[in-house]
Amino acid sequence: MFKTSLFDETTFYKQFERDLLHAEREVVIESPFITNGRTLKLCSVFEKLISKGVKVYVITRDPKKHLKDMRYQAEEVIEYFERIGVQVFVTTNNHHRKLAIIDREVLWEGSLNILSQNNSKEVMRRIIGDGHAKKMFNFLKLERFI
Repeated sequence: MFKTSLFDETTFYKQFERDLLHAEREVVIESPFITNGRTLKLCSVFEKLISKGVKVYVITRDPKKHLKDMRYQAEEVIEYFERIGVQVFVTTNNHHRKLAIIDREVLWEGSLNILSQNNSKEVMRRIIGDGHAKKMFNFLKLERFI
């Protein structure tokens, strides 16, 4: 049995932050784009996770693949993540997935760039149960990173 819920850009972050704060072991976020503005809103959450021993992984595009302003922002945020203990994996391919896996039990997937969303209409699906998060983790072969 599993439970699924839909969220948009106005409702996503409130539930996502709740899920993050309940994480006990690991958080994996795939967000091809990263901006200062969005990440600043999540900094305290990431810092709390790291302080309680939760492993946090971010998979993102190589900043060199972005336009100038986006490149500088992504580089700054990656430096911040590394400073606080978030492990960042930079992809050189055309990475475009937007998802998060929390404790391999909660799966978020959809169109919203978790670490950069600002002014766009988006949809995200939250799925819990039936091993969906673990299946996605395995399908993406994330064990090679984590």
